[in-house]
Amino acid sequence: MSNDLFVPRFTPNPDSLPAEFYGFCARGELRFQRCSACGAWRHPPRILCPQCGAEAWEWAASSGRGRVYTWTITHQALLPIFAEDLPYAVVVVELEEGVRLVSALRGIEPAAIELDLPVEVRFHKASESLGLHWFVPARG
Repeated sequence: MSNDLFVPRFTPNPDSLPAEFYGFCARGELRFQRCSACGAWRHPPRILCPQCGAEAWEWAASSGRGRVYTWTITHQALLPIFAEDLPYAVVVVELEEGVRLVSALRGIEPAAIELDLPVEVRFHKASESLGLHWFVPARG
């Protein structure tokens, strides 16, 4: 599901486990690794669980809902392709599952962002195998 609030300026070229993460995003699904031994959620994707060291895991669906954990507002474009977006916010969202994800936040003026602001995920399908995540303030 694409939305005119989010226009990607470039796309990543992931491989291996990160490619799987972005593949789920292309299907409109936010999924993270979850350890089959201890149940810990993790991101970014990796082979071993950082909590218990187990190798067994699955891609588990996230609710896509969370809260702004921290953010920064960018006022100067380091690359010309971002100049028309200024100012823009880069946020760290703590999802209901406990995973923290760096992303974009749209649909709100940067000056109105608050700690613990409820947010929900949106996706931009860049290709059949690559989707990008971003967030908007949660409704209701």
